Amino acid sequence: MKGKLQAPVQRQYDVVIIGGAMMGSSTAWFLSTNKDFDGRVLVVEKDLTYEACSTTHTNSCMRQQFSSELNVRISQFAADFVKNLRDYMGGDARVPHLSIQNFGYLYLADNAGFADSLREGHAVQVAAGAGTKLLTPAEIKAAFPFYQLDDIVLGSLNTVDEGYWDGITVFDWWRRSAREHGVEYIQNEVVAMTRDASGRQVQSVTLASGEVVACGKVLNASGPRAVRTSRMVGIELPVEPRKRFTWIFKAEKPLDRPLPLTIDPSGIHVRQDSENYYLAGGHAAHDPSVDYDDFAMDHDLWQSHVWPLLATRIPQFEAIKVTNEWAGHYAYNVFDQNAIMGAHDVVENFYFLNGFSGHGLQQSPAMGRATAELLTYGEYRSLDMTPFNYDRIAKGVRFVEKAVI
Repeated sequence: MKGKLQAPVQRQYDVVIIGGAMMGSSTAWFLSTNKDFDGRVLVVEKDLTYEACSTTHTNSCMRQQFSSELNVRISQFAADFVKNLRDYMGGDARVPHLSIQNFGYLYLADNAGFADSLREGHAVQVAAGAGTKLLTPAEIKAAFPFYQLDDIVLGSLNTVDEGYWDGITVFDWWRRSAREHGVEYIQNEVVAMTRDASGRQVQSVTLASGEVVACGKVLNASGPRAVRTSRMVGIELPVEPRKRFTWIFKAEKPLDRPLPLTIDPSGIHVRQDSENYYLAGGHAAHDPSVDYDDFAMDHDLWQSHVWPLLATRIPQFEAIKVTNEWAGHYAYNVFDQNAIMGAHDVVENFYFLNGFSGHGLQQSPAMGRATAELLTYGEYRSLDMTPFNYDRIAKGVRFVEKAVI
């Protein structure tokens, strides 16, 4: 933990949020601006620089190409939230106007089974109002002549509210506004929790600095460390840190038009990053859980795997130079790659906001809003998020999202 531990101002809070990154801060902001919520909120974040958290390592992309309608709806709300950020924040003139850079997402299928999955997803997306279109290889080539498509049988493209957005600015404003509305943020760490005699209620959390803080409700928003938090109340959670790599590179011969975020059948992805730069991402074939503090780059992965695949798919990328690179962590839900929300079935005031498996940033507006509703009213009032509730984990019933990158 970096920096000095900070003690809370109060000894009791209505809601204690463990983890102050994108999900924790979204929930804190939606709580703080809900006229029906009048409680005190404490956000406990182990490092307020956020240097190692998933939020600051994100590629900050947004898409509606999911296999479940609910995930499509979640991204649609995110797009509206981003494009109307100032309005959502009460017309505050300090809040910038944001947009989505709609270079789009393009999925490429190289076999009949993958193509069928794209067709199934397309039907779901179009029914939900998304602008997804299916493209033959000839249509892809006409729109983007730089691709090599000899192995491709079908593509799926959407350029409406799909692309890059400024997630860090939204994150900054959630924290700033939440504080201005009375939410307390401290740099500290929850190291233990105490339950009542029945075992059904968390009574208090103990901080690394020694304070014991009474709480009405506890929200686990601790990203890849979610299971470390849940184990403090005896709960196992199928969430683990999986390493994901990002490279920024410049091409000797830039493409003559913007590059959609292209999901190659190999599993790597690449997109436009700025006028003359591109971003690629991926992971090794062997994809184990890693240590929470392991952010070491795998340089051989770029040389032996990612770059050759890029140059094969887009021959102009044969001559490129990496200018920046980093490793981050997915909070990967090994059960079904979807979010885990709601309250625990036994510890009734312990709530989850975990396991987003790489699409958490774009889902944070809807997820924070929904969790704030649940904490305030005991129910979801905007989008019905019950398919994500923890009880499916306890019952062993999967809610599978197929479109995980």
